[in-house]
This record gives sequence, structure tokens and C-alpha cells, in this order.
Amino acid sequence: MADIHNPSAWQRICSCLVRDPLIYLYTVVLGTASLLCSLWDRDGREQHRVARLWARLMLKAAGCPLTIVGAENLAAEATTASAGNSGRACIYACNHISALDIPVLYHGVPFQFRIMAKRELFRYPFLGWHLRRSGQIPIDRDTTRSALRSLRQASETVRRGMPLLVFPEGGRSANGQVQPFLGGAFFVAIRSGAPIVPMAIVGSFEAVPMNRFVIKPRPLTLAVGKPISTAEFSPRDMDRLAAIAQKAVEDLYYARAQVSDPRGEPALPAAPSAPAPQQTQKTASAGDPAAQS
Repeated sequence: MADIHNPSAWQRICSCLVRDPLIYLYTVVLGTASLLCSLWDRDGREQHRVARLWARLMLKAAGCPLTIVGAENLAAEATTASAGNSGRACIYACNHISALDIPVLYHGVPFQFRIMAKRELFRYPFLGWHLRRSGQIPIDRDTTRSALRSLRQASETVRRGMPLLVFPEGGRSANGQVQPFLGGAFFVAIRSGAPIVPMAIVGSFEAVPMNRFVIKPRPLTLAVGKPISTAEFSPRDMDRLAAIAQKAVEDLYYARAQVSDPRGEPALPAAPSAPAPQQTQKTASAGDPAAQS
């Protein structure tokens, strides 16, 4: 695959002298602010506001304006979440292709949520402190028992009405293409009865691929698909649900991305659609933990 990142000499200079230092500065300052908020912010609301401010500043510093496609698939949950009502939450399954993906999601999703992230991220200064203090869910892959414990914690989070955001590929894609989805997040969805909402981030790979530090400014897109009902699935069907969700994410992504679509297999049957969340509700294999940043 041709290198579609390929920043110019001027973009390299701007990234090293301006964009990267601003990103580090925003992370340190607002990470500290988030830690201070955690002293009194028991439900994570204030910390989430700080994270959304950090995300907006990150994307502005990177020169990557964000467009949301399919925002109507977020609208009902955003309305009920802001009203503080309890009820069914959704699980949002997204591709993961760049370090910019987390800022894209915090900026683009207009309500509080929790993220399933690999435990290693919780050890990083500032970022890890924020993740731990704001109630994000670490995924521990060391043993099956610890992985199951993480998945049970995620299920309880969704049952309490808190939306959950997952990266089912298990890590960032090195080539910009959607990688096979792991089953852990879909075990959580089936166990909690939560619909799956497919989402695709487009453009962040071209801006900052994995293991690159030079930012190539460009517009980004967050495409949101229709919810997929999990009512007809049992835990034994989590791999089938994962395949259906992966196809939905791939359709959203490859229709807009510069990255080539490698698919050649026959299309999967359409999944049943979940009903839209009611306005009176709040919505805002065990060894395969699915969402890792």
C-alpha cells in the first residue's frame, strides 16, 4: 500500500515546532485539571467536560476539523442522557486507526460515556490518571479470570445506563484497514441487552498513522450507523454479532476513506435494527477483550 501520509517539509516543521508541543501542553494542563476535578466529581461529569475541551483543543492544534455524519443516530441518547434519566444505554463500536481517535470521539459524541481500554494505558502519566479517576474500564488480558472480571464490570456499567465505547479490533490498525473484531465487547452487549451502534472514524490514519509523530492536517469524519439489536443473540453468538458489527463499521469506513477496501467475501445478512431509545430513558470470548486504545 502506498504511503498516503507523506507530509510535506513545511508540515513536518509545523508539527515539530507548533502542533506537537501544543498537544503535549494541552494534555498536561487539562490532565491536571481533570485530576483536580476528580476530588469532588463523583459521577465523572466534570471530568468528562474537561476531556471534551481537551479533545477540541487537540483537533484544533492538529488542524483537523471534524464532521459528523449520521448524528441523528446519537440524538435520542444525547437528549435522554442530558436529562439525567435512567434506562437502556448503547455500546458504540468504532474502528481504531490513529492516536487522534480518542479526541475525535470525545469531541464528536455529545454525552458522557465510558471507554474500555487496555490496562497498559492506565500506567501513563496524566492520561492514565484521568482514565482511572474518571471511571474508565481497564481490560486485563493476563488471565481469563481477570478478563472476565473486566467484562462483567463493563456489563454492569451499561446496565446502570452509562453508554460504553469500545474498539473491538483490540488495538490500532497499522495499515488503516479495519482489522478482525474480537468477541469481548459483543459478549458485554448480549449480556447487558444493549444495542450496538457502529461508528467509523475516517481520515485520522492519513493525518497521524500508527507510530508516526508528524501531523498532516486534514478534515476528519465520524460516521455513525443505525443501532444493531442484540435481542436475538445468545452469548454463544458473540462471534456472529461481531462479524455483523464489523461489516457495518467497514461499510461506513470504506465508503469514505482513502484506504483501499480489501473485502471480497459475500455480504453477511442484515442485522435486525434496534428501536430508537425512548425519550423518557437515559441513554446519552471472555478471553477476547475488545476495546483497547
